[in-house]
Amino acid sequence: MNAKQQRPTAKFYAYQEKLRELSQKGERGTLERAAYESEMMKASCFLEVNGVVHHYHDSGPGFTGETVLLVHGWDCWWMWWHHIIRFLNDRGIRTVAYDLKGHGWSDNDPRNDYSISSFAKELGMLADALDLENFHIAAFSFGPFIALQYATHHPDKIRSMIFFNFGYLENNSFVEKVAPATLNFTFNNLLRKVTWWLPAYVFARLVLARNTVLFHDVLIGFESLSLCAPEAIEQSTGQITSMEVTESMSGLVEALQVPVLFVAGDGDSIMTPENTAKLAGCCSKGVFVNVPDCGHLITLELPDTAAGLIYEHIRYSVSQDDLSAS
Repeated sequence: MNAKQQRPTAKFYAYQEKLRELSQKGERGTLERAAYESEMMKASCFLEVNGVVHHYHDSGPGFTGETVLLVHGWDCWWMWWHHIIRFLNDRGIRTVAYDLKGHGWSDNDPRNDYSISSFAKELGMLADALDLENFHIAAFSFGPFIALQYATHHPDKIRSMIFFNFGYLENNSFVEKVAPATLNFTFNNLLRKVTWWLPAYVFARLVLARNTVLFHDVLIGFESLSLCAPEAIEQSTGQITSMEVTESMSGLVEALQVPVLFVAGDGDSIMTPENTAKLAGCCSKGVFVNVPDCGHLITLELPDTAAGLIYEHIRYSVSQDDLSAS
């Protein structure tokens, strides 16, 4: 491993202190949350990537020899994968879940560069530092934009890919002009200023989710807002709604030569199943799965379903490699 470990970030220490304070309270649910997250933090590592200290959570016995790199979505953090991590680790798969710069416990970028290309570059630098070869990538929502850019430059390193709640987003000049300001106002000017979890949850439940979510996962989702740099939200909204990015998606997907699973939520109003199926159709080794009664937040809405899909896709990809080698 080429990774030179760094000291944890200030955001990590602050969160650790928050859990310490929670552990001194008497409520059973609060105590369980603090104990659970504190235990998970033991697998947290820190690495300087492209001049920014990044947090990554590296766990699992890995006795299958398979590793999956987990790329979270826009305004999210690595903890959105916590159910999936446990599921895959229990089945012998190593997981590396990291925080994009400006998200979670990773530092903000002093250069204020939150472009898709810089995120993709840093994904590659992290993978190289951890000596990841022939690995799998699972990415959610905004994450596939980054994973696709990485795959363009490093197709030989990837064994398979799984994309959740991602597809060909219908776009036009009006959307390109209006959507960034609307999204930025909603998340930076409204939701980020909310100090109570309930309003944010109501918004997510009405707009993004089709299932009730465990209270602990509601809090994990709410933490995303305070841990994410406002500049990252602002720049990402401008990129994902640009015509240039939209028009490049089909070509990037067509170039993939590994098995790719495209997973849609049947009730996803943000990235509809139709848009996901359209993009999956551009991929020579693409498979489309539509999950019933699921919105845009599958990793927290239906984590066991998401984890099972990743696991089965990894098994399928390995079996295909074995057939090719025989």
